[in-house]
Amino acid sequence: MSGTTQFFTPPSSFTASSILISAHGTTITYADGSQCLDGISGLWNVPLGYGHQGVADAVHQALLEASYLTCFRSTHRWAERASDALLKAAGPGHYGRTIHATSGSAALDSTMKVVRQTQILRGEPNRRAIVSLKGSYHGTTLGAMSLTGEDLGQRMYGIDTRMIRHVDHHRPRDLERLLEREGDRIAAVVLEPVQGSGTHVVGQQFLAAVFEGRRRHGYLIVADEVATGFGRTGPLFASQAWIEAPDILVTSKGLTNGTQAASAILLSHAVTQTLDETDSPFMHGETQAGSPASCAAILATLRAFEEEDILNHGRLVAAHLDARIRAVVERVPGANSTGTGCFRSIRLPGNSDIPGIVSRCRAHGAIVQPGPSSIQLVPALVYTPSALDHLMDRVEDTIASLKDSHGTVAA
Repeated sequence: MSGTTQFFTPPSSFTASSILISAHGTTITYADGSQCLDGISGLWNVPLGYGHQGVADAVHQALLEASYLTCFRSTHRWAERASDALLKAAGPGHYGRTIHATSGSAALDSTMKVVRQTQILRGEPNRRAIVSLKGSYHGTTLGAMSLTGEDLGQRMYGIDTRMIRHVDHHRPRDLERLLEREGDRIAAVVLEPVQGSGTHVVGQQFLAAVFEGRRRHGYLIVADEVATGFGRTGPLFASQAWIEAPDILVTSKGLTNGTQAASAILLSHAVTQTLDETDSPFMHGETQAGSPASCAAILATLRAFEEEDILNHGRLVAAHLDARIRAVVERVPGANSTGTGCFRSIRLPGNSDIPGIVSRCRAHGAIVQPGPSSIQLVPALVYTPSALDHLMDRVEDTIASLKDSHGTVAA
């Protein structure tokens, strides 16, 4: 396996001091009494900060009124309302149906089934191959791991990738050559607007090639917005800034402000029509998908984004974060940055001890995430300027104080 495995933690690394006991706002408290400013929003899924009262109250009320109702072979009021609100937020003129799931990985697995079923119903049964990007991350279930373009041990786990094609988003010609060979076999192209591993923004030139390929070859485009959704890059969904809309949008993480195991697959009107015209059932069912509590959390999160003007506040946080990141980059020879909005990475010289830097940041009171030759910063959209300065002071001071095997990392 590649260096990507540094993002995962061996059992031996867990200690009593690493046990979390509470979280409020943008601060996490550990069992040893220490506190840290969270620079990665939980697992990128708490855009409103910890303990949002509106979300907590909504979940509590839903549990009292209907502790459980199923979406399997039926629906319920909370699921209908959450679906309508999501479609309205993403664009009702384009999206027509919501499928509830329980995680980003589960949603990507189901999306792989949706695109293949849609192509069969459209008379294209040979369209079974799916294209994703080198360096991408889509999850760790069997289907999602096959889509993932990072080495996460797919061979060790026996992941079947025979119907998956990976292309480099920095080289649009790679996609064009693939389509010249196999355009009539491609069911869909799946891409993150910003790659979660390394926060590399997928550029306009590559997107133009993807859209042109859709017109010429008839595949579907899937926007994996598990990480980029809910204001992470500026708009509510990053693909809303694309020149053309995807056929399917997948969202999770910020969907419930991290309070519920929930995800959603939004289908365009065109895909919905294909399923409806043939009255074709979709083979999908998860016991906890679309529960009243998760749907109440979705509704409360969307309401908070609107009533508390979260997107505009997030843009202010992003601008402040960008200024602080630029200061770090100027101070560290060989460093640069990637990403956009509140989804960023500071890339350090290739011989830098990334796990060591992450550990030292934690010791200094700041939580950051390791990335490929980088540390990732994915702060909540509700950070105050002073709290963000405290976070970045700790990160910058940590990087400046560290030495690698070749000398100082920072000037």
